[in-house]
Amino acid sequence: MTTHTAETGIREQERAWMNQAIELATTSVANGGGPFGALIAKDGEVVALANNQVTASLDPTAHAEVSAIRAACRQLGTFSLEGCTLVTSCEPCPMCLSSSLWARVDRLIYSADRHDAAVAGFDDRKFYDLFEKRPQELWPMSVEHLDLPHRTQPFDAWLAKSDRVDY
Repeated sequence: MTTHTAETGIREQERAWMNQAIELATTSVANGGGPFGALIAKDGEVVALANNQVTASLDPTAHAEVSAIRAACRQLGTFSLEGCTLVTSCEPCPMCLSSSLWARVDRLIYSADRHDAAVAGFDDRKFYDLFEKRPQELWPMSVEHLDLPHRTQPFDAWLAKSDRVDY
């Protein structure tokens, strides 16, 4: 298979995955969920599917991407999604993007963007702006540092643990 043919095959697979993520999002709306769908693929195979479950589960962190990450980790028996691709119907919010980074996802592909989401009433642009532009003292939530003398106690215990699993 030539490189061009291989690239075309990969792009077709990514389009199929994106169509699946968009269908998950659309079905989610029909079932009372939010309009977001995501999947995790590894080695050319889908290992997890998810849709937004925020209102269904009363969990503000149950975004499609986070739910897909959780399901993929369970399915693969690991907390690291190295070698995986996250395909999501919409550009991830800062929480989902951060979760993807923590999960060590190799690639992230999205279709609709933050501006498309804002038109539909899901305006996360203020969160992007918060992290990108606004000094902490202007955040809508107070973020404070309380420096206690034993602040490193959990880390000390972690470093002393001989059977820890590093990540």
